[in-house]
Amino acid sequence: MISKANMHRFIVFITYLLISFLLVMCNAKKKDNIPLIPFPNQFEPKTGEFKFSKNTSIISDFTKLNEYFASEIERFSGVQINIEQSDFKNRIQFVLDTTIINPEGYTIEVESELIKISSSTEKGIFLGMQTIFQMISPNIKSAKSGNSFTIPCSIIKDEPAFSWRGLNLDCARHFMEKDFIKRYIDILAYYKFNTFHWHLTEDQGWRIEIKKYPKLTEIGAWRKETDDSTYGGFYTQEDIKEIVEYAESRFINIVPEIEMPGHSLASLASYPENSCTGGPFEVTNIWGVHKDIYCAGREETFTFLQNILDEVIELFPGKYIHIGGDEAPKDRWKECSKCQARIKSEGLKDEHELQSYFIKRIVNYLHSKGKEVIGWEEILEGGLAPGVIVQSWLGYDGAVEAAKLGHYAIYSPTSHTYFDYDPDNFNLELVYSFNPIPQELAKDERKFILGSEANMWSERAPQETIDSKLFPRMLALSEVLWKDPHNSEYGANYNEFYSRVQNHYADLTARGIKFGRESKIFEPKSSYDKTKREFTIEVIQGLKDLVIRYTTDGTEPNSNSNEYKKPIIVQNTSIIKIGAFRDNQKIGKISQLPFKFHKGLNATISLTKRYHEKYKASGQNALIDGIRGTDDFRDGNWQGYEGVDFEAIIDLGSEQTISKVESSFFFDSNSYIFLPENVVISLSLDGENYFDERKIINEIPQKNSEILIKNFTGKYDAKQAHYIKLKAESIKVCPDWHPGANAPSWLFVDEIVIE
Repeated sequence: MISKANMHRFIVFITYLLISFLLVMCNAKKKDNIPLIPFPNQFEPKTGEFKFSKNTSIISDFTKLNEYFASEIERFSGVQINIEQSDFKNRIQFVLDTTIINPEGYTIEVESELIKISSSTEKGIFLGMQTIFQMISPNIKSAKSGNSFTIPCSIIKDEPAFSWRGLNLDCARHFMEKDFIKRYIDILAYYKFNTFHWHLTEDQGWRIEIKKYPKLTEIGAWRKETDDSTYGGFYTQEDIKEIVEYAESRFINIVPEIEMPGHSLASLASYPENSCTGGPFEVTNIWGVHKDIYCAGREETFTFLQNILDEVIELFPGKYIHIGGDEAPKDRWKECSKCQARIKSEGLKDEHELQSYFIKRIVNYLHSKGKEVIGWEEILEGGLAPGVIVQSWLGYDGAVEAAKLGHYAIYSPTSHTYFDYDPDNFNLELVYSFNPIPQELAKDERKFILGSEANMWSERAPQETIDSKLFPRMLALSEVLWKDPHNSEYGANYNEFYSRVQNHYADLTARGIKFGRESKIFEPKSSYDKTKREFTIEVIQGLKDLVIRYTTDGTEPNSNSNEYKKPIIVQNTSIIKIGAFRDNQKIGKISQLPFKFHKGLNATISLTKRYHEKYKASGQNALIDGIRGTDDFRDGNWQGYEGVDFEAIIDLGSEQTISKVESSFFFDSNSYIFLPENVVISLSLDGENYFDERKIINEIPQKNSEILIKNFTGKYDAKQAHYIKLKAESIKVCPDWHPGANAPSWLFVDEIVIE
């Protein structure tokens, strides 16, 4: 028998569990209703609402913050609140509270007649404002009607886990307009980032006006594209002052990056005397790593760079300057008498120590001007200059080494923070899984990790693509850097975060952010039935709540196209295009599958040299499987050969009448993929004696930044053949002008079509 006392305790316990469950469910519902990103450390929902209207006033001594808050409320909703009259019932109050230790920490109390944001700094109050802005419904932001609106009552206590939360935006490969930069400063503030790392100089363009050296923008800011058009642009010093002032008003610190000693071709094209060879050079339209870098043996080179940095220091009053230091080939230094003399006179061991000497001279100069210096992890080569912050990108080794040496580090590895990578293999969940603190570090060493950045390199990302590259993945990094969920007592909960992201899409849309994909949306799989002579396409869906639609005539699928409900059967040469749709809007890219029925389809093929395992397409029969490759060499249909010629013999099984043999080759010199010098096609009846040779010479220049597919075609006048041999002569190594000169080149071949 259970005693009455124990029964009472049991009932109390069950009641407690039920109330706790209801509170958790209520909190979860609040998160769904208010999908804040990053979500605050403490969020306590309360009953009631605060109403914004023309009768709302701000009570605060912070004039600029008052004006900013009022202007943003109007921008988001159309409602004009009052910053002069203080006797209205509904009030906003900004308060300094010295008990809040973290300078970026804040508390918010939302009551029915008062919103109070408290922090020990104006910056903390500003960050609290962003939380209020996110609490405004997307419907209000879309309408901007000027009608009153409400936000729910709550108590919020919040502070960041990391002091460095940034975006590295590459405006050198592709120039981005001044207003676009200011727009992104607002976006960074909204998600509580605090650093804008501005990549301003590269091999492909110099983007910052330097008065002492006008050729840097007269010559270095412009490049000639493959079609002979001129591309470029730069920021005047007045532009930069305007952007810096704007960033300061948003509590965003701008860190300019002036690359050295490598990635400097645009500068050398303008002032070739600063090189080892004296030039001449051109601002290149080829991506990658180039051998011509600043000469470390010329004293005048350092004078040139110091003069540039003097003007940079005047333009950027912030604490930090980034000097690059990455991917600096030593080839020219090895051949340069001045550099070799410098190695000897300074008692250096080799060119790696010469790089360390170069970096240390620049660091010492910047330190003398009161600046702190950041460099990519290659500055560790040959010895690290005192006081330098290391930005680790290749992996965690650079960050670990720097921290163990007692240097601060920014950990932004390719594996989790390179947002130029396609979301097919670099998805939202992967970014959310990022732990900014390398686990190899001891507890007392972890304090040296300042935080991280999203790296938005723009080789293939002009301005109009940046939103879709960064979002929604930027949301995950925002939460990781603010909350550090992987090291919190609650742990990371991706499903809960993912739910908030789904509810946050409406907010992105309302603010005009053209977000891209979370991950691979779908994956088509095809198979061939030799007996029926037909292909079957199955679509494996990667994201829920989408409608898959397709066309069979090569046209772009739209919201009225066939809906995929069962496998697609293909019985004739055709182009199948597949797309995903949500609410009748296309999501992500269209998948294109060109099918070609021909006499070689699923014949027997033998390859003289085996394809590279990394690019094997569908394997041995990929070149006669009827599926043609697209303009993405990673689409799974291109077969890659590294540093060798290509040769294949196709056994048709019987004598056939041949009128044409055609093979396709991919070209993308920036990815080290080149066209063959020539393709030779010949026929045989017995597999030993070949005749009717057709030699097709490549006429497209290999020095070319275009991405293209070239068909090499041999035509015949109804010739009989049982076997067909096709040989493509590779250039085998990258040419001297190429950034990867003498490295193995790639040959990418696709379907061999026989008609």
